[in-house]
Amino acid sequence: MLDRLAHDLRTRHPDRPAVLAHTRLGGTRVRIRRGELAALADTYAVALNARGLGEDTTLGLALRPGPRALAVMLAAHRLGLRIAVLDPTAGPDVLAARLALARPDLVLADAAAQAVAGWARPLALRADLALPPLEALGPVATLGRRLPGCAPRLRVGRFGASVPGIPGSDAPARDTDAVIVFTSGTTARPRAVVHSRDGLAAGLRTVGELVDPRPGSVVLGGTFFVLVPALSAGAAVALPAREPAALARQLSRLTPAHTYLTPPQLRAALGAGARFTGRVWTGSAPADATLLHRVKQAGAEQAWGVYALTELFPAAAVEEAEKSAFTGPGDLVGAPLPGVRTALAPDGELLLGGPGARHRYLGEEPDPWVRTGDLATLDPDGRIVLGGRLKDMVLRRAENIYPGLYEPSLHLPGVELAVLVGVPDGDGDERLVALVQPSPGTDRRRLRAALAGPLTRMGSARPDAVLFGRVPLAGRSRKPDRAAAAARCARELAG
Repeated sequence: MLDRLAHDLRTRHPDRPAVLAHTRLGGTRVRIRRGELAALADTYAVALNARGLGEDTTLGLALRPGPRALAVMLAAHRLGLRIAVLDPTAGPDVLAARLALARPDLVLADAAAQAVAGWARPLALRADLALPPLEALGPVATLGRRLPGCAPRLRVGRFGASVPGIPGSDAPARDTDAVIVFTSGTTARPRAVVHSRDGLAAGLRTVGELVDPRPGSVVLGGTFFVLVPALSAGAAVALPAREPAALARQLSRLTPAHTYLTPPQLRAALGAGARFTGRVWTGSAPADATLLHRVKQAGAEQAWGVYALTELFPAAAVEEAEKSAFTGPGDLVGAPLPGVRTALAPDGELLLGGPGARHRYLGEEPDPWVRTGDLATLDPDGRIVLGGRLKDMVLRRAENIYPGLYEPSLHLPGVELAVLVGVPDGDGDERLVALVQPSPGTDRRRLRAALAGPLTRMGSARPDAVLFGRVPLAGRSRKPDRAAAAARCARELAG
């Protein structure tokens, strides 16, 4: 798909919009057209080649999602180099450790990412951005507008220029490293997921076959796995507005055929009165049946939850009707997508494999199985039912309790989010506490009464206390922060 995309952008309706953006006044503007995106990728390929980057070299990328980042990815693919994706929100110590592991030959960063290390540090910290000092990043070049204190700009030639000797898009594909994406890990030992070119291609094919975007349609979403399949199919991609009210207006104006938003983005959009069209996809954090049902009530034809990992994207998917019909314990995430293999370790951990799985972790030997860290079962039809994270297990009175088995039953109408966490109770034991975040305007007395049934059915896993309040979120995907939730519950119980 990547091999084909640059050619298709030039030859299939090059004047059509490729990426749309939302304006402050509520309108839509064209960020870049298809032919312009292909020309920009050519320009970056020439500039990177002039810097000596090619096969077996690493390019660090600290760019916000959008046309520039996609053009760099296309240029990197064309040159056969690997990209290390750097997240400015990870914190300077974590980033320094990741840089030491990936050792990029050059880091490309936009002005916003670099600002956090210097002139705009106070503003950046308020936005949860933090980079090490520029000198700690190694060779750095600014992509796009340069502001005071930033590294020199990447020197680019004439827009869309080509230079003999740069590999073309018809170069033979090889199973070499394509991208390094960092996931969990301490500052002392970060975890770097390495995807090969073949594996990345397989993942993109799976997304394209699952979603099936149509030429001329509009797709709302901002990630690489949204942009590439949509553009390859001839659709235009709209980058989601950040503010919920603006996002609601954007959805109303564009009426996208497909919408990709994380569960927190969906909840915020629904809270702002958003109406949906076409098919809505969500992942990166737990999405319960109640949330998917609310999305369909707000106009979506279908609402899908996608189970994916940094190591394998996507692994499974389930539509709201199928998820709502599931009455067993745990969280149904659907049947494995074509090519995805499943197995269960002796302790119940879900193992995944397939063509789209990561090749290895950086510094480690390849392993055909991805250890998900999720407790799971496989139903008679082979569908995956999650039982929670193994590391989230709560030990109470010598009983192992996996929160993921029971949390879905707490997501009743009127519940926006709910988690079960362990609070230390002395002698290594824990108290099991349910932290429930009600939807705006919900009567808490009635909600507590409605929860009585699900709590009773939890049997020996019934929580010792039920607290109402906001569930803390963390990370780029805004997943529930269980450590912060447990600390909050401990403070409330102590009070």
